[in-house]
Amino acid sequence: MKDRHFMLKTTCGIATGMLTMGFMTTAVATEPCGDFGECKTLIEFNATDGDIGFHFLVDGDDLNSIRLHDPDGVKVFQDMAKGPLSEQKLTETFAESAEPLCYDPILDEDPENDDEDFVTLEEFLERWAAGTYVFTGSADEGEKLEGETELTYELPAAPDLTSGSFGFDGSVISWGSGVDLGACASEAELTTLVEMEILPIHPRDVVVDAFEIVFEPDVEDGDPLGQLKFTIRVAGDIATKAVTVPADYLASLPADTLIKVEVGAIGGEDNASFTEIFDICINEDEGCEEEDDEEED
Repeated sequence: MKDRHFMLKTTCGIATGMLTMGFMTTAVATEPCGDFGECKTLIEFNATDGDIGFHFLVDGDDLNSIRLHDPDGVKVFQDMAKGPLSEQKLTETFAESAEPLCYDPILDEDPENDDEDFVTLEEFLERWAAGTYVFTGSADEGEKLEGETELTYELPAAPDLTSGSFGFDGSVISWGSGVDLGACASEAELTTLVEMEILPIHPRDVVVDAFEIVFEPDVEDGDPLGQLKFTIRVAGDIATKAVTVPADYLASLPADTLIKVEVGAIGGEDNASFTEIFDICINEDEGCEEEDDEEED
């Protein structure tokens, strides 16, 4: 999952119904975590690309070191301030694992590709056990710090952006409820994992606390136009799954701009599943497809 927008922490505050435009990091931890100001562990899916990652955040004042232990007591991460940083200290630390591609054992054969790491959802969950993850660390005067957070397997289904569920009429984005995890796990595979008691609940039945919608130009990395993003988070129980993109924002984009839309379902202790759709042409003049054809020629 490259360039995720699910927020453990944001550079700008975001609340239900608010919008921001600009850089967003991943995830929102909101509760104190023992001796730390906040902490969080979570699982995140890109249902379109078919990848899966483990994310975590911890925050505190004037930290010298930070460690994370899984429910079995195994240390899975350590960060330590050295050199000039040991004088200035650490505060917030956010990290995410590499994100292997998923495959569904019901639908797909085990991929043979030396260039990519593939896992089933079951294999991924074997790596990251549900339960209590413990953050420890040391502060400026040598104080020992500790805090706990829970990782759950309540994985919300990825929003449905297929034909008939997704819509964009020039200003309003709409989507449907999902029933699976896209390329990572089909509805049938998830049912099997529930029957095996690996998952406590089917993703289609996980309560969605919030939806996050990102509307952004689909450009190459490094293109300044890519920073002009519209992002909004709305309550998961909204009656109509739709949001309006501001007219002023749309008017600020050049003619014939290709857009990517990303919709994320957030729930189950901040676990998140995102679905993307590409090649939406806005502010049409000569037409986005004509420009693409010219580039290919």
